Amino acid sequence: MCGIFGVVSKQHNINVGHLKELANHSRQRGRDSSGLITFEAGSYATTRADFDINKLLKSTSLNNKKLVFGHSRLVTNGHTDNQPVIRDGIIAIHNGIIVNDEELWKDINVERKFQIDSEVIIAIALDCLEKGVALEDIPTHILNKCKGVVACALLFPSMGKALLFSNNGSLYVADSNDSLYFSSESYPLTKLGLSVVHKVINETVVWDIPKANNTGEVKDCHSRKLDLVPALSFNAEKEALLEYNEPVLKRCTKCILPETMPFIHFDSLGVCNYCNTYKPKNQPKPKEELFELVEKYRRKGEPDCIVPFSGGRDSCYGLHLIVNELKMKPITYTYDWGLVTDLGRRNISRMCAQLGVENIIVAADIEKKRKNVAINLKAWLKSPHLGMMSILTAGDKHFFRHVETVKKQTGIDINLWGVNPLEVTHFKTGFLDIPPDFEGKHVYTNGAMKQLHYQKKRFTAMMDSPGYFNSSLFDTLAGEYFRSFTEKKDYFHIFDYWRWDETELDNILLNQYDWEKAIDTPTTWRIGDATAAFYNYVYYTVAGFTEHDTFRSNQIREGDITRDEALALTREENKPRYPNIKWYLDVLGIDFGEAIRTVNSIPKLYKSS
Repeated sequence: MCGIFGVVSKQHNINVGHLKELANHSRQRGRDSSGLITFEAGSYATTRADFDINKLLKSTSLNNKKLVFGHSRLVTNGHTDNQPVIRDGIIAIHNGIIVNDEELWKDINVERKFQIDSEVIIAIALDCLEKGVALEDIPTHILNKCKGVVACALLFPSMGKALLFSNNGSLYVADSNDSLYFSSESYPLTKLGLSVVHKVINETVVWDIPKANNTGEVKDCHSRKLDLVPALSFNAEKEALLEYNEPVLKRCTKCILPETMPFIHFDSLGVCNYCNTYKPKNQPKPKEELFELVEKYRRKGEPDCIVPFSGGRDSCYGLHLIVNELKMKPITYTYDWGLVTDLGRRNISRMCAQLGVENIIVAADIEKKRKNVAINLKAWLKSPHLGMMSILTAGDKHFFRHVETVKKQTGIDINLWGVNPLEVTHFKTGFLDIPPDFEGKHVYTNGAMKQLHYQKKRFTAMMDSPGYFNSSLFDTLAGEYFRSFTEKKDYFHIFDYWRWDETELDNILLNQYDWEKAIDTPTTWRIGDATAAFYNYVYYTVAGFTEHDTFRSNQIREGDITRDEALALTREENKPRYPNIKWYLDVLGIDFGEAIRTVNSIPKLYKSS
């Protein structure tokens, strides 16, 4: 996933200021690596770098250039290779993830040279040329074969042609008097004052570019030492460090919450206070109310709503409903803070490609974000406290801030959220000695006094480990401010009007969209979040339950599943997810053995059987 951009001058040299504007906006979509294709004095040249596009631009002379294409990349699969991809006289820059590239290589009579998924685009093009397919028809063959988002600029220097095409609309072109422009989003093009901006989706735009006999010189610049996307790994000795005891705990006779749940107590029938005070949450209003609500936001032939899109099962199912039932034309927005799994990114690609939906990415400085999480985890390991686990996910709260960024850039007001109403986890603040608020209807609530009380409790807990007072503190507080204190306008929940049904949801995602599941758990929940496997291991090891127990208990109260079904499900869901825990600690640079031994040594909240 990345932002791609380009300028071709029709007569003179490109406007360097315009190019930098396009590159700077592209940087919003990812800054882990970058690349530039340039044409000057009769020849092409390509530079690839594993650092920020701004740094690459500063080290590249942009004067006297007739063409510059580039990208600013959020590293996903194929992390050992970079774009632009060049081979056999063709150059490609690609935004998206092709999820079936392994299958495609089996049917193409072209030898694979790289790891990156984008190479298969060139391979299909080569196969088409070998078979005599017309140049302008090649993108149709590529889009017919590839699953996942493909927004691409494909250059054929020897023919003097470039093909621009997309299957989800994350590609825009504009034609001024003296230059041609393209970008992954419309906003930077309109910001440049280009009046005619065209969205490219399921069509081919053919540009004339300078001719050259070959693809020219290629330079690779390396500076990064840490692998941003390590592979999932298996090590029997390390996996054996993970404990999975099944403690005998007193549990509610109606739901499955155990005696270690903060603030829990049982009545004479053994039913817990969480059940006795529970108010049904999965009771949607009439759908007609939502249809009436959104009517004023609809735009004829234009995108008309923003869908915050994590790639998790609930936002994916929400997108399905918004497109197919509500009949709106969304733009999805993803905030990638560095701990979205590659699996989550691939599911984003699947959904957006199949539904033909543009995906706007706002990516954090991933190395910086992970450094923040790492220093907080090190502080936590020095003084483990269950109430402080939430500090590990504080960095993702800027999700709420950047909804407003995307609304301003697109001019779209309404945002529709696919938040599961049953994902209420009182225990996360309960371990900070904050009693549950049984009146909360949504997962995220806006309450100044409640947030201030929470911050006071957390600050007290932080005093036990001074390492929490580090450079990440401002980022944490800023994200939580935008989540809890800023006013939310034109902000609606799709599951306030559609009943959330796990069986229906799983059937649709797995069968209609070929949605990908994790290799280390049977559940489809929380598999796009790299942090979840670790914090749930901590909760289970110390307290004997996880957020799966609270979620399944809510399903029992709603009448969706039986207590016996919930116990059977959590018995599997609470098992340690070694590959994901290992991956999480690897990307943070935390020693797996030391971290797990620390967690295992924390005094249990229950008596060992």
